[in-house]
Amino acid sequence: MAEDRKQRMETFTVSGDMAGKRLDVVISAAFDEYSRSFIQKLLEGGSVMVNGQVCTEKKRRALEGDAVSMSVPEPEKIEVKEEDIPLDIVYEDDELLVVDKPAGMVVHPAPGNYSGTLVNALMYHCGDSLSSINGVIRPGIVHRIDKDTSGLLMVAKSDRAHGSLSRQLQEHSITRKYKAIVCDNIKEQEGTVDRPIGRDSANRLRNAVTDVNSKEAVTHYRVLERFGRFTLIEARLETGRTHQIRVHMSYIRHPLLGDSLYGPSGSKAAGKLGAKRQMLHAGVLGFIHPVTGQYMEFESPLPEDFAAVLKKLRNLV
Repeated sequence: MAEDRKQRMETFTVSGDMAGKRLDVVISAAFDEYSRSFIQKLLEGGSVMVNGQVCTEKKRRALEGDAVSMSVPEPEKIEVKEEDIPLDIVYEDDELLVVDKPAGMVVHPAPGNYSGTLVNALMYHCGDSLSSINGVIRPGIVHRIDKDTSGLLMVAKSDRAHGSLSRQLQEHSITRKYKAIVCDNIKEQEGTVDRPIGRDSANRLRNAVTDVNSKEAVTHYRVLERFGRFTLIEARLETGRTHQIRVHMSYIRHPLLGDSLYGPSGSKAAGKLGAKRQMLHAGVLGFIHPVTGQYMEFESPLPEDFAAVLKKLRNLV
């Protein structure tokens, strides 16, 4: 790592949920905007300490209670390059796009992860016709979904569209509905989790329901189908905090199937069912068009991996 660049320190304590996993896996789970290779370079360069000792072993198994600190270089000024990456565009006009993002794709570039993102693909498709409000790293990006979450995102081409869509997000007037498979049987047919979310003080990797340095977060859910040990739900966001659905469902003891960060440690169910990621899909997105004033709503079908897990669950019932 370049020594003449400013560094910032990140620290966290390994929780029991993450104990036993490789150190590079544990660290990269905390920062999904960084690639695994970037984390490995930090380790190889002596920029990671465990319990006060420099650790360069990326395969070292993390132990519960390990105090991990990581010196991360401040980002260099970078030029984000357009890339010819296929996009599933659900809607497009002169003001905005609605894109169906596949699981595994990061939304915007970040240190160690400058290519292969949604932004790289958008720049190739749109050229200079993207909102500049969020700068060169996140042109057009109004909101995000997690790397391993699939589904619909709105992208602003013009600054006026960006401003309008951002205000609608702040006013909680945008329709955002997700489908999720959660662990265990939810007995009630519907419910609401109205609890604030902030950084988990005991585990830097995660967010948590907390009253300390937190923000309002509201998730509504309803049961669509039950499979005994698992439940298919629709979750509707009133707010949009980082990992909100994952945090809230874990809080009420129904974590998402396949969620390695908020789910139960040592669970073999995800592997048996073929869930290689958290089973979460942003299926419905609705908003008022910034220029026409017309309400528009879009729906995305379940991706193949999600549908395959559902099929297995139905066959087990």
